[in-house]
This record gives sequence, structure tokens and C-alpha cells, in this order.
Amino acid sequence: MMAVEEKIKSKFDEMIDAGAHFGYSRSRRNPKMSSFIFTARNNTEIFDLEKTKNKLDAAKDFLKSLSKDKKTVLFVGTKKETKEIIESFAKEINMPYITERWLGGILTNFVEIKGRIDFLNGLLEKKSSGELEKHTKKERVLIERDIAKLERYLKGVQKIKELPSALVVIDSNEEKIAVSEAKQMNIPLVALMNSDCDPEDADYPIPANDNSLSSIKYFMAEITGAYKEGEAIGEAEPVSQFS
Repeated sequence: MMAVEEKIKSKFDEMIDAGAHFGYSRSRRNPKMSSFIFTARNNTEIFDLEKTKNKLDAAKDFLKSLSKDKKTVLFVGTKKETKEIIESFAKEINMPYITERWLGGILTNFVEIKGRIDFLNGLLEKKSSGELEKHTKKERVLIERDIAKLERYLKGVQKIKELPSALVVIDSNEEKIAVSEAKQMNIPLVALMNSDCDPEDADYPIPANDNSLSSIKYFMAEITGAYKEGEAIGEAEPVSQFS
């Protein structure tokens, strides 16, 4: 029992060290976030980290269940300060990501977006094979511009072949279009959300600081760590001869 209590205390300490407990001022609070607020200090609201941990654990269990079956999870975080973090952790578990502007229709018009991805991959293949050398200099310049433009928005989803089984979003307010499309397509959503967000926007809301780099890194490490655990469990399970 003591070991369990120490482990839980350690998790709380880690969240505090990461600054996960800091929300915004009370005037910015979404009323639906009230139950997740513990107190306020110097006009800054403080999250109830016990509730944060419970929500995080639920999200991790969900992601473990997906990774056991090798399901795809799309990571979304387009705020300037979060881009490198999202890309790094998504790549660590070989999952797609979007860190530039969300292109409308990525989920709701996936067939067309997949066509643009295939077009980009085709151009890159021609470039690597030297096939573009057949074109004039002017044509090559135009093709290179197309590649650069498409890569900027699609590089993180170049390998995606079907709709993701879930989205992980940093700051649901910032990623409103992604959240809306996920809802329309009934795709489960895991979201790190500060006190100004609506927890009902996500299937698995994680109420905590979504603005601090250390906090975002902490939760991304927890989320991707859970995905890795699920993968390991899936690989260890015996394959049924009837599957």
C-alpha cells in the first residue's frame, strides 16, 4: 500500500514540477471546468491534480487499448511553441501529426485530402528518382514550389492510409476545426485543455495547463508512453490460430 501511495505522490510531484496545475484567471474560466479547479492563487486558478490524474489515467487506458490493436492516432498541435514537441513525440511512436494549419476536410473530406497526399508522395518519388530532370528549369521550379507547399501542411500525414481511430489534441480551443471534424466523424478525442476550454468537447479531456512547454512535454510523454505500453502488450499476446 505504501508503495502505491508513494507512486501516486510521485505523479503529483511530477505534475507540479511541470507546472501542470496552473490554469488561467477566473475571468477566463469556462464554467464547465469549475469542478476541476481546486483553488486560486494570485488570480491564477489551480487545477485539482487528483482529478487531472484520474482523467489522464482514463485517456492512457484508452490509448493502450488502441495501440494493442495497432490503431492509428493523429496528434494535433499547431500553436507555435508546441510544434516541435508534438512532432517529436508523434515520431517516437511512428504516428501521424499536424503541426501547421489544420486543412479543413482532413477528416470530413478524407478522400480528397488522401488524393493530395498521394500527389505529394508521387512528386517526391519522381524527385528522388531523377525523373524531374526531364522537365524544363521553369517547370522544375514550379514543381518544387508545389512540393514545398504540400510538405508544409501534409508532411506529418504522408503515410496515413485511412481515417485515424482517435485524435490527441493540445488545446481544444486552438484546434476548434479539428475538434469539430472529429465530432462529425465520431472519432474519439483526447485533449489537453486549460481552464478556458469546454471539457465536453473531448471524449477524454485532460484538465491541465496546455500553455506551458514543460506541462505539454509531461503529458505528451505520458500519452506516448501509454501507447508504447499497449503496443508491448499487443506484441506479447499469443496470436489465435482462428484469427
